Amino acid sequence: MKPPLFDYLVARSSDEAVRLLSEHPGAMILAGGQSLIPAMNFRLASPATLIDINRIPDLSSIDIIDGNVRVGAAVRHRDLEQSDAAFAANPLLRAALHHVAHVPIRNRGTTVGSLCHADAAAEMPMILLLSGGWVTAAGPSGRREIAADEFFEFHMTTSRGEDEMIVSATFPALPAGAGHAFAEFARRKGDYAIAAVGAIIERGADGKVSAARLAACGIASRPVRLPDVEAAIVGTALSDADVALAGERAKEAVTAPDDNNATTAYRKHLLASLTRRVVREAADMTREG
Repeated sequence: MKPPLFDYLVARSSDEAVRLLSEHPGAMILAGGQSLIPAMNFRLASPATLIDINRIPDLSSIDIIDGNVRVGAAVRHRDLEQSDAAFAANPLLRAALHHVAHVPIRNRGTTVGSLCHADAAAEMPMILLLSGGWVTAAGPSGRREIAADEFFEFHMTTSRGEDEMIVSATFPALPAGAGHAFAEFARRKGDYAIAAVGAIIERGADGKVSAARLAACGIASRPVRLPDVEAAIVGTALSDADVALAGERAKEAVTAPDDNNATTAYRKHLLASLTRRVVREAADMTREG
């Protein structure tokens, strides 16, 4: 199928893009187009106007600011995946991006575009949430930062205003000495996750877990933190029993109904297994550090 007719506009600055959004209600931003164009072809999206932001120079950079990774709205997945500076600050970016679709898609698709698309099974929204990151929105009233846990509202639904454009996303650096891990299960490599989990774990001088962050995607209507799992392991030495309890606690976060890919019961089983894996891997990394 082909998309419905639309007007095509090119913005040369972020301010111009915001102005065009205000002047053309219902317009959509075009960056990589790897999610938007297929949706238009299948008539799942029918914007009357597309605003191309690829000619805005300051949206194509990856910047390390105060140790955090700021990703412009036009940065391709592949560029972020291959950035050594981004990897040094937050290795979870590369670990997760390796699972995003396939290289040809990552060569065109943008990380910020994936965040705005907000598929509940997508990896990068979950990594932003796990890292405690945020997006920066530009609108007629200026710019504002939106924390990840406030940005993702539901499957393919965010808190971005209709007259706002997300100009960047910031992924905080991992704490010094923290261990990290990411694991995913999909039907085929490059598919959306049936379940995926990420972990960031810190240990104290006594060897016990002093802080933990875990998040998952593919198991609910949006990416979610796993606070019950975090509470189960903080203060422990991560014995086999502690890790097993973490897996059992993870099951409680699964709210996705049965679908063509998996039943709810199967997702619970997957999430428990993946959680045990990432907790062990992240903990082992803290010992290595």
